[in-house]
Amino acid sequence: MTVPIRQVRTPDPADVERAARIVREHLPPTPLDRGIDPEEPLLKLESMQPTGAFKVRGALYALSGVEAGAPVVAASAGNHGLGMAYAARELGRDVSVVVSTKASPAKVEALRRLGTEPVRVGTMIEDAEAHAIELAGRGARYVSPYNDPDVIAGQGTIGLELDEQVDGAMTVFCPIGGGGLASGVGLWASTRPDVRLVGVESAASTAVSASVRAGQWVEVDIDDTIADGLSGNVERGSITVDLIGRHVDELVTVTDREIREGMRWLASRRGVVAEGAGAAGLAAILAGKAEITGAAVAIVSGRNITLPLYAAQLA
Repeated sequence: MTVPIRQVRTPDPADVERAARIVREHLPPTPLDRGIDPEEPLLKLESMQPTGAFKVRGALYALSGVEAGAPVVAASAGNHGLGMAYAARELGRDVSVVVSTKASPAKVEALRRLGTEPVRVGTMIEDAEAHAIELAGRGARYVSPYNDPDVIAGQGTIGLELDEQVDGAMTVFCPIGGGGLASGVGLWASTRPDVRLVGVESAASTAVSASVRAGQWVEVDIDDTIADGLSGNVERGSITVDLIGRHVDELVTVTDREIREGMRWLASRRGVVAEGAGAAGLAAILAGKAEITGAAVAIVSGRNITLPLYAAQLA
């Protein structure tokens, strides 16, 4: 299916400040786990959100601007859909969520617990996005998991919490799938000259870094990865490519082996459950993928993984 390029407004740091007013009404700040060894990374535990992932932030801000009763549709690998379903319940909105047939069973089941029965289309996140955009063409508001100014601004509120939790310079390691999280945190980091932002992709899915290097959207081959939340090409014309190119200091990749090591480290050293995507930032730190200035902060972006799959990674 050919999807037309959407015209999407590019947010700025003021949007992040506005989003924070909404997010604070509904969510407490997530913890910063310091551990007992001052030499170890700090963990920004977005895995402790009520939906198990950071994406509830952007969902709350995006839905806060939608009138009650207006139709809304979202496409998701899982965590964005959970955030949208939770936000819809909190704000009294109606949301349809489209996922691929390969979406994580844990995330699909969590959607059902929140009262949302997902629409399952195709085998890739791109298929779900195309179907959701088609539905939106019939009059619904489409909320992309990353290519949306309100979603990006909502994710950037993580940075404002780090302002209160970390003193001085820091290097923040941020997982990248579609780039909404890195774009939002990048807007915050652009106001902090003592913050380095490192974006971390799965080596199996490098659509964002390839597009940043090319200076324009490109499509790449996608391989299977334990980090399903980081997998897939991005929407053509996504504003995240430009935002990441401007505000992320370095882009690196981690292999599935390195991600598994990160998942094991989080479980054994900090007692933290993380899905593959959630462990990517920490994996990059452990593997020495980037220079660190000041405190090393890993955003642990989510925990939603089935128990059998999680156990297999720890074996």
